[in-house]
Amino acid sequence: MNENQANGTGAAEKGGVPGRAAPEVKAVPDTVSAAFEDFMQAFEAFREANDQRLSEVERKLTADTVTRDKVERINRAMDEQGRLLDQLIIKKLRPPLERTGGGAAGGMAGAEAAELKAAFESYIRRGDETGLRELGAKALSAGVPGDGGYLVPPETDTEIGRRLASVSPIRALATVRQVSGAVLKKPFAPAGMASGWVAETAVRPQTATPELAELTFPTMELYAMPAATQALLDDAAVDIEAWISGEVDVAFAEQEGAAFVSGDGVNRPKGFLSYGTVAEANWAWGSIGHVGTGVAGGFAASGASDVLISAIYALKAGHRQNAHFVMNRRTQGEIRKFKDADGNYLWQPPAAAGQAAALMGFPVTEAEDMPDIAADALSIAFGDFRAGYLVVDRTGVRILRDPYSAKPYVLFYTTKRVGGGVQNFEAIKLVKFG
Repeated sequence: MNENQANGTGAAEKGGVPGRAAPEVKAVPDTVSAAFEDFMQAFEAFREANDQRLSEVERKLTADTVTRDKVERINRAMDEQGRLLDQLIIKKLRPPLERTGGGAAGGMAGAEAAELKAAFESYIRRGDETGLRELGAKALSAGVPGDGGYLVPPETDTEIGRRLASVSPIRALATVRQVSGAVLKKPFAPAGMASGWVAETAVRPQTATPELAELTFPTMELYAMPAATQALLDDAAVDIEAWISGEVDVAFAEQEGAAFVSGDGVNRPKGFLSYGTVAEANWAWGSIGHVGTGVAGGFAASGASDVLISAIYALKAGHRQNAHFVMNRRTQGEIRKFKDADGNYLWQPPAAAGQAAALMGFPVTEAEDMPDIAADALSIAFGDFRAGYLVVDRTGVRILRDPYSAKPYVLFYTTKRVGGGVQNFEAIKLVKFG
């Protein structure tokens, strides 16, 4: 573990009210701070109840039903409070749309950006296409000539991308590349480049030709269709660009979140769980290694956390220092009960609102699209997703205004093109419940 992870774990283990009075907590809105305090109180109650359950197991080889039910009830309450806290942080701490003023937006001069912004707003509010046509902002779809919609202003496009990163867990961890074409092709040398040592005046022997693998990441169309009344569009007090960004980003993020985890690669990105997996002892390039719990649909009765240690050290050190655990809330609820040999909980709550919980010193990212614990399920991922997974965004978000299909509402058919897939198969490991 690196020094930052060790320090983060230490701060989490100290817990208590002093640890929660960190500057990060003070900087967030009061509602978020209050929700974080409630979450920490729930964790203290959970720890007490679970300690009681474990004590009963030691004394009587089983826990009272009342105690078990209490632990599960508090565990579920922690999940709900954690979900509320996440929603508040996303809602309250989203950055406002940038106002370029006299600056540049997407490479445009201030006057051009302002003109494009005004023309786009006229199109959205009233359906007036004149300004956009004069600016040459029409973006024709190859599949539907003359009906492809208009590119949103660069600052709105950027804002949608930034908000997506805040609500799409895998996007926030992965490498994100922007491309202007439909496909990104990336060469990769699985065995690395050939090299060697030579004396200063010695002949340099020719190195072996490296074996290159070409990875292809096509971009697929993702769409959302927010609706508005004409009265809303006529209201000058409504920031129409902020409204569109707010409506679209959550819809896009939900679809992306599922695709980056388990997408099949057909008309959507390919999720990391859709690649072939093999036992870590037999790992080879092109597949993802997994470590088994030894129990179908559960953890081992003795040494339940050993599989987590095996997953951690299945990664090379270079990837391990940047690694995250990825799992859903229900799996995380089971792991909260684990202790080490000294009686310390392996799972530690966030040190401050907006930060990640820690498991054995590594941050935990909640992805609700990860599968629940079940027989042969790949419910836990551990890896350096920045190195292991690539998200490809095609530049440009398009909007087509449709005032006819759902009268009296105006629909805004909003599309962007996104791709994704594993780019380094040794940087991600899985825990298999089998």
